Amino acid sequence: MLGPDIPMSNLLMILTFVLGYFFITIEHITKVNKTSVALLMAILCWVLQFINRLESNENNLNFLAEHLANISQVIFFLLGALTIVEIINVHKGFRLILRHIQVSSKRKMLWLLGFIAFFLSSILDNLTTTIIMVTLLRKLTDEDEDRLMMGGAVVIAANAGGAWTPIGDVTTTMLWIGGELSTFAMMHVLFLPSLACLIVALLVLTFSMKGEYSQARSQNEDNETEPMGTTVFWLGIGSLVFVPIFKIITGLPPFMGIIFGLALMWLLTDVVHRRYDNREHLLVPNIMTRIDVSGVLFFLGVLLAVDALHTAGLLQALSHWMDRTLGSPEIMAIAIGLVSAIVDNVPLVAAAMGMYEPSQYPIDSTFWNLVAYCAGTGGSILVIGSAAGVAFMGLERVQFFWYMRRIGLAALAGYFGGIAIFKLMSFGG
Repeated sequence: MLGPDIPMSNLLMILTFVLGYFFITIEHITKVNKTSVALLMAILCWVLQFINRLESNENNLNFLAEHLANISQVIFFLLGALTIVEIINVHKGFRLILRHIQVSSKRKMLWLLGFIAFFLSSILDNLTTTIIMVTLLRKLTDEDEDRLMMGGAVVIAANAGGAWTPIGDVTTTMLWIGGELSTFAMMHVLFLPSLACLIVALLVLTFSMKGEYSQARSQNEDNETEPMGTTVFWLGIGSLVFVPIFKIITGLPPFMGIIFGLALMWLLTDVVHRRYDNREHLLVPNIMTRIDVSGVLFFLGVLLAVDALHTAGLLQALSHWMDRTLGSPEIMAIAIGLVSAIVDNVPLVAAAMGMYEPSQYPIDSTFWNLVAYCAGTGGSILVIGSAAGVAFMGLERVQFFWYMRRIGLAALAGYFGGIAIFKLMSFGG
């Protein structure tokens, strides 16, 4: 796949990446925090890239700066979204939603939350949606196993919901901006396959959810919000929804929209609460101490390590090998989705975009639509395969093998269920 002249540094990089991911997956056995492993893996991969003589030190610095600029946008977006969600949470704003979720059946709850996450993700994005829904789940149930099962369903739903709009997933945004897909054609072609992915996955997960809650969680809690709780809730949700609008209006990247919304909420809470000594817990500096920074750093480590593989040309080599070996572009698109369960889908889609000329696969071709669907939903198969999964893993301390056993099969069934609908639509068209 990589040729006989592969540098030793690249072989060591592959070994480092594989070993790093292995230790991340057995965190529950070693009791070594996965964030430390991810960060160490990332640094070692970049050290190996810098000692690779195929590139000059200056070029490697430029590559690192370029990747870090892209990763920083994701990190700042994540920090901003986490802070906004936590501000709402501390003000008890989510109780406004909880008042209207009076479902005692676990199966009905699973389907309700799945569809909420699906449509919310299409408006926001899969990462922000997962953060919001996981926060809500903590309020809905104390039963850890049920909460994790529903959290897994949220990951599948958020990724499926993000796959059919240009702003729902970073890969669909890439294909949209790159000119491979147009807005309305993408939504028209990919909505039903994405919906089928969700429905099939929920059908599989339904068999694991039995019984009813003794009492709806939202009924057990005090429904009163903190001062300005309602205002903070609507401003926070409005700030998240406004992010894609902000991007369209200004052309600025999404993290700028998140920071803009955070700044507004910070200003409001400071003005309203600063005069009261008993409201210090409602001020943003205190709220930020509640954010799980280790989860954000884990995300940083994973993305840095993957970008090192990308810089070394290993992901491109994998894509070209897949193209030569698989032959069929449709099979390659399906394989990209499966591989994205292990490796971040962004460089895989970027490599695919660089492999084909517009004359070969024009805008809105079947191939690019299938790539968008597969790359968007395939990451749900493993918890490390998507930004939503990584966020869920960090927020709920989800173990890799637990997710693979309990959620992975449902995600895989949903993945191929959506492909089946896509193929039927292609034949019908």
